[in-house]
Amino acid sequence: MIWKPNVTVAAVIERDGKFLLVEEETSQGVRFNQPAGHLEAGESLLTAVAREVLEESAYHFVPQHLLGIYRWHSPESDTTYLRFAFTGTITGHDADRPLDNGIIQALWLTPDEIRTMQARHRSPLVPRCIEDYLAGKRYPLELLVHYE
Repeated sequence: MIWKPNVTVAAVIERDGKFLLVEEETSQGVRFNQPAGHLEAGESLLTAVAREVLEESAYHFVPQHLLGIYRWHSPESDTTYLRFAFTGTITGHDADRPLDNGIIQALWLTPDEIRTMQARHRSPLVPRCIEDYLAGKRYPLELLVHYE
């Protein structure tokens, strides 16, 4: 059997010193995460992250930088994730749009608020991505090449 990681995308979005997170129901209980999800067949990473942000938060997102690529193995599910995290700009909000199944709410939190709720993070990638963002990490989107 060939092993393959689950490819995911996530958006680290800051506005006025606060970061967009989603509160969601998971198999481990209610957890907090960046708007994130799985890459779908035939989809580019940039399209995937914009779609996930819209579906989970009702915000329209335009990725502008690659924040980082992260590998994490979840001991609970025995699953390895390869996360492509992006930063960018919010260009609108559809307040009446229903959120994805399992998403309780989207909310804006300060870095300190996020740090104090570490036990309720979906994964250790949640604070790591924020700390990388605060450290100024940004990489050009030209690093990513998508062939049809």
